[in-house]
Amino acid sequence: MNRVIHELLEDYSNWLRDKTNFRNLDNCIEITTPYLDRHNDYLQIYVKRINDELILSDDGYVLEDLELSGCKIESKKHKTMFYSILNGFGVSLNGQALEVKITPDKFPLNKHNLLQAMLAVNDLFFLTSPGSTEFFKDDVTAWLDHTEIRYTPSIIIIGKSKFNHRFDFAIPKSKIHPERLIRVINRPERNTAQSLAFSWIDTKEARPSGSRAYAILNDLEGSISESIIEAMLSYEVHTVPWSQRDKAVNELAM
Repeated sequence: MNRVIHELLEDYSNWLRDKTNFRNLDNCIEITTPYLDRHNDYLQIYVKRINDELILSDDGYVLEDLELSGCKIESKKHKTMFYSILNGFGVSLNGQALEVKITPDKFPLNKHNLLQAMLAVNDLFFLTSPGSTEFFKDDVTAWLDHTEIRYTPSIIIIGKSKFNHRFDFAIPKSKIHPERLIRVINRPERNTAQSLAFSWIDTKEARPSGSRAYAILNDLEGSISESIIEAMLSYEVHTVPWSQRDKAVNELAM
């Protein structure tokens, strides 16, 4: 199993390296990554060096895009979620820009954290958009409470690569089942599947023996692509479509 995990991590690293491009601008370097936002545009970050310090920034893209789409982070609840995301990944807000200030040796970890924060903040569009009365994660939380599934919410786990990975819920080991880590995915697509797959293969060895990963997928607005389901299963991520959640109660509650 260790060899398989190593090969999967190597495949992911190769994909990330091959799909990342650099461009020199007047006062910084623009990095185009293979991660996609909700418009299917590649996310870009900007790196500026000031003395012995690097500043990594999204140049205000994510928040400005939300505002142009009519989604402002204004309510107390939305602000709490927004700053919880930033704090969880060690990212600061400078005006409209999401950024981190680091020394060069901390670049890989903080580049990863900034991108994960950008993706998470980008998903707030579906919380604040008109007609969205309740965030999908709130529905999942209410379901867990209703079915009396015990859990610890919103945990950050350090993986083998030393990167931080956020899981929405952790269900502790019982006499019947091992530890279970859950990621809630509001928009099941290639981008989110790849992110969860990497989080799981990077953290699996650091978790107790037999631990499992689950993805609770929102399928209320359309069917989920079979390729996404197959991709997650190939990385041993158990999928739970929201419309079929009751079938998973026993393996999560016990």
